[in-house]
Amino acid sequence: MIKIGLTGWGDHPSLYRENSSKKDRLFDYSGHFPIVEVDTSFYAIPSVKNVEKWTAETPEKFQFIVKAYQGMTGHNKDELPYQDHSEMFEAFRECADAFRQADKLAMILVQFPPWFDCTSRNVKYILYLKQQLQGFPIAIEFRNQTWFQNGRKEATIQFLRENGLIHTVCDEPQAGIGSVPFVPEATNKKALVRLHGRNVFGWRNTGAPNWREVRFLYDYSQEELEDLAKHIKELEKKAEEIFVLFNNNSGHHAAGNAKTLQEILNIRYDGLAPKQLNLFEGEF
Repeated sequence: MIKIGLTGWGDHPSLYRENSSKKDRLFDYSGHFPIVEVDTSFYAIPSVKNVEKWTAETPEKFQFIVKAYQGMTGHNKDELPYQDHSEMFEAFRECADAFRQADKLAMILVQFPPWFDCTSRNVKYILYLKQQLQGFPIAIEFRNQTWFQNGRKEATIQFLRENGLIHTVCDEPQAGIGSVPFVPEATNKKALVRLHGRNVFGWRNTGAPNWREVRFLYDYSQEELEDLAKHIKELEKKAEEIFVLFNNNSGHHAAGNAKTLQEILNIRYDGLAPKQLNLFEGEF
């Protein structure tokens, strides 16, 4: 089973009904794709009340990939809005459990920063994080090449496999130490593929005022998507479920690229939210 979706549901204009309000965007989104990444949880841990609202307004089979809070991954250099790490992890577990109780938690995505390199200290931290999130499916995304350099690729994949962690396969610009190669390997019955685009200039140019706006500015070509589809089909032989997320949305290309990949793979999803029917213009 290959499930395709996007990172976030709030910024994909082509997916929303005409005159649809902001509060309807998740429902509109769930009429197109069966999965979504909750990216807002990186900046602030959602309340259980919000999670219950999201799970209630999406179809029965819809699933969420919840991105780990930045204080859990070492991104946040400021003072955390929690008394200590114990309180922070408890708040996140409550959030993740609310998704799980609704049977809509696909996995937790733990994306480490570019400076999280392959050291024994960081390996121990991954094990600590696994312990803190015990019982939840956890996907690990690296953004530092040292995890895959100098013969370490096999050891990294084996480490994830032995610990039941999901390897996140990344397609991203190859722009030095702060990027990782495309490694289509599965380490769990679930596999995650995140497609960030291939905008090398935007990825590197972190000093530009609009860097965050252009970082994921990329439109995959038909040829590139066909090549990715081949790798995804091969990955399907190694895992029971493949989750594919498009994150190349600086120019609103993610939704269109995801639809094209779905066509290439000849996938049709059932159980999506019903789309409004316009008697004069057809379905939209």
